Amino acid sequence: MISIDLTGKVALVTGVGDNLSFAWYISKALQAAGAKIVLACHPRVVGIVEGLLRSTQPDDVEARKMPDGSDFQPTKIVPCDASYDTMADVPAEVRTDRRYAKFPEYSIQGTVDAVGNEFGGIDVLIHSIAFSREIKNTLIDTSRKAYHEAMGISSYSLVSLVRAAAPHMANRPGGASVVGLTYVAGERVVPHYGGGMGTCKAALQMDAKQLAWFVGDKNVRVNLISAGPYASRAARAINKDFDQLIDHAAAHSPLRRPIGPDEVANSVLYLCSPLASAVTGQILYVDCGYNIMGT
Repeated sequence: MISIDLTGKVALVTGVGDNLSFAWYISKALQAAGAKIVLACHPRVVGIVEGLLRSTQPDDVEARKMPDGSDFQPTKIVPCDASYDTMADVPAEVRTDRRYAKFPEYSIQGTVDAVGNEFGGIDVLIHSIAFSREIKNTLIDTSRKAYHEAMGISSYSLVSLVRAAAPHMANRPGGASVVGLTYVAGERVVPHYGGGMGTCKAALQMDAKQLAWFVGDKNVRVNLISAGPYASRAARAINKDFDQLIDHAAAHSPLRRPIGPDEVANSVLYLCSPLASAVTGQILYVDCGYNIMGT
């Protein structure tokens, strides 16, 4: 029997903001395989995530449950705002914001260096970051400012994270793995996926392929998961009729059903394991086959 054992591996997971997200399920899967989990959360949601990990509400307790019945408990939670490569980039109005002021460090470079130095390296880096303040606007109605901001946070952050993490991931035993999350809107027109996010995903996909080359000589692999529609809190915020999109994708997918977040997490686990030691620069579609269809 072939099993995935990540015991002793250090996984830095970005983008956890609640207990329904892909990033949450990915973190649980990595912990179940033995990895130490460090969550890098936006400064504004660190308290929310900490609360979910302490909550006694039945739904929250259930969301923390691991396959063996134990509790999901990351080793550490650190603040990270993917808008900023270094603290020198943070404007004064953000530095003095009470939601930020309590944290001395939340830039990409500072956060990654702190984690890498504390844990002696990083074996897994998960990029689950996407944001557009005009996500409900169609592309044609998206402002230049919002478009540029979305591109910086949703796409360039992968470049920044990999650049910062590369020294800490270089030549780790068995190699290291970067996995990001994309969506079919990076390749096809999905009209409701606005605010420039379709373009952001297209850029993310090309950047991942280029990054695979630039860190490949350090035995670091870079891949993406293109997940099918899933009713996360963020997705429902984009489109109040998101359930209809899920139903459409399910009806038109070869497997005739929607995806589950655990299926995405399991595929990420594969890409982070020795089973995928020769896989890099790829997009793995976890969408019940929806991407192959013409409708």
